[in-house]
Amino acid sequence: MSFISNSNAASQSVTVSSATPGDFIALMKPRVMSLVIFTALTGILIAPSPVNPVIGFASLLAIAVGAGASGALNMWYDADIDLVMRRTRNRPIPAGKVTREEALTFGLTLSGLSVFTLGFVANWAAAALLAFTIFFYVAIYTMLLKRSTPQNIVIGGAAGAFPPIVGALAATGHVSLASLSLFAIIFVWTPPHFWALALVKADDFARAGIPMLPNVKGADRTRRDILLYSLVLAPLGLTPWLMGFASPVYGVLAFALGALFLFHAVRVYLVRDGEQANRFAMRMFGFSILYLSLLFAEIVGERALALALPAMSVSW
Repeated sequence: MSFISNSNAASQSVTVSSATPGDFIALMKPRVMSLVIFTALTGILIAPSPVNPVIGFASLLAIAVGAGASGALNMWYDADIDLVMRRTRNRPIPAGKVTREEALTFGLTLSGLSVFTLGFVANWAAAALLAFTIFFYVAIYTMLLKRSTPQNIVIGGAAGAFPPIVGALAATGHVSLASLSLFAIIFVWTPPHFWALALVKADDFARAGIPMLPNVKGADRTRRDILLYSLVLAPLGLTPWLMGFASPVYGVLAFALGALFLFHAVRVYLVRDGEQANRFAMRMFGFSILYLSLLFAEIVGERALALALPAMSVSW
């Protein structure tokens, strides 16, 4: 009789999660993860010699899972401020769909799986860099920088720039100058991309106590810094062509996209008041995503074409 009572009590104490698979996918920040997959794939494809397709796919999957793990751990730690901000309050934890404990367990599990998978299928140097990338995003950016300095996205942006290096390292076992140039493009792209959004969402960040640049240094300083970073980014986008691992077609595309990026930055800098200013900032934010996607898509397309037509001598 005692055994039955204890069993009933134990069963009543077990909490069954109501989270759906879609809620856990949302924890992984799929839009951010898709960009990571794309840039990591570029890093894999710029290897001097073709990578075994199985190893390449498994490596890409491991890097993608690592990115998802970072997203889940970010949401676990930031659940308190996500609840306050309009743009994040419908995320799984503040919406009550996933508990913080579930998100933590999920993120840590994915982190371990991604790192060890990449180590087994590719090499442990790539796995170590993936582990550092996850650590950097969660511990350095999310826990340390995000709530303490307006330069959070500048320094923390390195986490989003590592995937091409991880991909190249998985494919070749070493860090190439080509992968470092892709890192530099993403690193310099990140601040103007995010600051354009921060100009519009400044009240949201202020409500959550996050010291984004517009809240600490003001909108005018933010517009100036967006323009300065854009002036650096425009020529930096040409480096894959100048270094010889992308074609002249890429060079023309990078030049045109860089000019358009500068156009948006100048417009954001000049128009400072009213709804039009917010509209131009959001247009720049949207274009910045297109800018990076098209640059990397061009490199991926060129490399895929070279692999599909091995008889062609591709010389740039």
